[in-house]
Parts: sequence; C-alpha cells; structure tokens
Amino acid sequence: MDTQNIPVHVRLWNKRFWMLAMANLLLAMSSYMLLPVIPLRMKAWGYTHLQIAWVLGIFFAGLYLFGCMSGYLVQRYRRKNVFCVSTLALCAVTGVFYYLNTRPDDSVDYALLLLLRLLQGAFYGLSQLVLLGTLIIDTVEAVHRTEANHAATWFGRFALALGPLAGLLVYRHGQFGSALLLSCACQFLSFIFVGLVRFPFRMPNEDLHRFSFDRFLLKDSHWLFLNVMLVTAAAALVLTLAHSLRFYEFVMLGFFMALLAERYAFADADLRSEATTGMTAMGIAVLLLITHSRESVGYIAPLLMGFGIGVTGSRFLLFFIKLSDHCQRGTSQSTYLLAWETGIGGGLMASFGLFNCSPAPVLWTCLGILAATLILYVAFVHKWYIAHKNR
Repeated sequence: MDTQNIPVHVRLWNKRFWMLAMANLLLAMSSYMLLPVIPLRMKAWGYTHLQIAWVLGIFFAGLYLFGCMSGYLVQRYRRKNVFCVSTLALCAVTGVFYYLNTRPDDSVDYALLLLLRLLQGAFYGLSQLVLLGTLIIDTVEAVHRTEANHAATWFGRFALALGPLAGLLVYRHGQFGSALLLSCACQFLSFIFVGLVRFPFRMPNEDLHRFSFDRFLLKDSHWLFLNVMLVTAAAALVLTLAHSLRFYEFVMLGFFMALLAERYAFADADLRSEATTGMTAMGIAVLLLITHSRESVGYIAPLLMGFGIGVTGSRFLLFFIKLSDHCQRGTSQSTYLLAWETGIGGGLMASFGLFNCSPAPVLWTCLGILAATLILYVAFVHKWYIAHKNR
C-alpha cells in the first residue's frame, strides 16, 4: 500500500516556519479578496461582464510574466531580496489602484485598469514562486520538506475562503477603497514576516541563464497540470455565484474537514481515493445547487466544495512533488501554483465572459467539467502518474 500519510514533526513548526506560512496566507489573501469585490465595483462603474472577465483574467496571465526569469533573479539578487522587492512593488501597484479609485470623477480608464491588474499578477506571481519554490524549502531540513510544502500550501488554500470573506466584509461595511487598503496591508505584512526571517547562505550557481524553466515549469507534468487546472476552474465557476459571507465561512469549515480526513480517513487508503472523493464531493455540491433551493443547501454545498477542493488539491500537490527529481522540488511547487491559479483565472473568465454569471449555465458547465475531470483522472492520469513518478 502506497500510504498517503504525511507525518507531523514538531521541529518543523518553529517561529521561522510559522512566519513564512503566515506570509503565504497573507499574500494569497491579498489577491483572492479582490476577486469578488472588483466585479461589484466595475458593475457600479458601468463596465460589461466581458470587460470584467478580462480584468480578472489578465491578472492570472501576469503570473507567467516573470516565470522564466525567476531562477535567474533568485541566483543573481538573492532569494529574499527578490521576494521583498517584488512584494513591495505589488503593494505599490495596489496603492496606485487605490489612488485612482479615490479620484473625484469616480472612474478608472479601462486600459489602465488592465495594465494595473497585469502588473499585480506579475509581481504576485514572482513573490509566490520565490516563497513557495525557494524560501520555504531552503529553511527546513531535507527530511521535513514534503511536510513543509504540504503545510505551507494549505495556508495558501485557506486564503481561497478567508480572502473573499475579508474582501466582502470590508466592502459591505466600507467601500472598494477599503478592500484595496486591506489588500495592501496584507501584502506589507507578508513583506514584514519574510523580512524578519534569516535565511542560510547559499552559493549562487555559476551557470546563470536569464531565461530558464528552472523553478518555473516542471517538465512532463502536463497531464497533472491539466487535472489541477480543471478542478480549480470548476471551483472558480461556483465562486463567481457566491456573494454571501456564509458561503465562504462554510467553505473554510470544509477545509478543516478535509484536513481531518487527510489525517484519519485517508492516511492508509488507496492512493487514488483522496482525489476521487474530493472531485465527487465537489460534483455533489454542484448537483445540490442545481436541483435544490432549500436553505440547507446553502450550508451543505459550500461545505462539500471546501472539503473537495481541500483533499483534491492536497493530493495533487504531493503528486507534483513525487513527479519531480531530487533537485526539482522548487519547480514542482511553482508548477502546482501555476496550475492552481490558471484554473481559477480560466473559471472566472468563463463565468463572466461566456455565461454572464448566469447560475444555470455556470453550474451545468461546472458539473460537466468535474465529470470529465474525474473520468480523465481515473481512466488515464492516475496510471500515467504511477508510471512517471520519480519518488
């Protein structure tokens, strides 16, 4: 039996690791909290659903902007410096967004809005690539690195519920500018947390290439990339219909249920059980949203969505790690991040750009994606993974 249990080592959870994990949580929250409030604000400005789709989607395209240069930048300017400068730049771009929002004419030029979102995505992507692909890995012992990757990514996953929850809460009790300020605050706190951590000295690689896939995209991981992307696209489709605080509260509760299930229910289960259970739970949640209008569905559906996203995302992360060679752990983390975020961006664009956030087509499309993804995984991807894993 290929166990799925991830051992817990107390020594990993020191002050340094906690600060890096919290930096990841805050950085991801700063991005996700804007996803529900930007459409609300743009509708008030009079923009169409298609225009909103491009503003949301271009952020995720920006994640790839510095990707091929990330390895060079880390070697040339040191990993901590790259993260700090990139995060401060992200904070500055968000600050410009806030300034434009406060102008008396109460409008923002659309082309400028696209540029700001592209830059936000570029700097956010670079910060995340360095944090997950380098900083967290380099600060823990080799025997604890899989656990560190698993735990740190869970903090970023929590942000998918906590970010929109915080953004909607601030938007409803304040205004759009308050959500932008909160996003800036999260980015700056992430910068502070990483800035307070001391990292071990590492000799730079003499063979520097300005453009490289090192610490960016893992070679021959395309099928797993596609599987993760489809799962998060389905999740993003559902999230575009969620504007209540209760929905995200129960998604967060579902995440905690997924953590408990990982520890106890799936610890020694069949290797494919976690992903299939997660995708099935997401499908049941979508079916409930399609077929029932009872108040209880408003509690059960987000709970199942959170549970499904949690267990599926966690399992696929470990698959990426096991696909990588010994020196490619950082690249596996970056590839997983890009697959996760690309799916979210694709789901957002499809909902706003193709379906105008109409519940029926969005939910039926989501159900179709989940069914296709589950069939793809069971019939092909799992066998492909077993044949290609390196660990």
